[in-house]
Amino acid sequence: MSKIGIFFGTDTGSTRLVAKKIYSLLGDELADKPKNINRTSAAEFLQYDALILGTPSYGVGELPGLSTGCMEANWEEFVPCLDAADLSGKCVALFGLGNQERYADRFASSMIHLYRLFYGQGADIVGQWSTDGYMFKNSHAVIDNQFVGLALDQRTQPHLTEERLKIWLAQITPQLLPVAPEIA
Repeated sequence: MSKIGIFFGTDTGSTRLVAKKIYSLLGDELADKPKNINRTSAAEFLQYDALILGTPSYGVGELPGLSTGCMEANWEEFVPCLDAADLSGKCVALFGLGNQERYADRFASSMIHLYRLFYGQGADIVGQWSTDGYMFKNSHAVIDNQFVGLALDQRTQPHLTEERLKIWLAQITPQLLPVAPEIA
């Protein structure tokens, strides 16, 4: 059985911590250790058919990166490495962090860019998540009243993260790895 590749972009470390929690909940039988996207090659990334990708939200509806104020390279710098990649056959789940009070007009919007890239290059996207239980005005990452992936707010709703992760992982794991055991 292949493993799930977990990749994340981060600036303050919050997305890294969530990626580590995802890995802990999945275990090393189902997933490889999370990798920072700024320390990854396209070849390493593309070896996985099942991917969980995490992004913080920086800028105004942009991929996080140096031009949006990140201190280190992030998704903005990595994505061009995939321009010519055929992503058909890949199954991708997204998670994004944001602050729904401070940035209510663009909560977790960075996920939409990863969604468009991977969907546009043939990947299957799984793990859409309800907007119920959130209080925000707008998010570019909402399509048909659902987030394109799991939205997490580590600032105003950190107490909901663990349960949301468990529910989401139970939902996506059979889609990412159809022969994997269920996540409790």
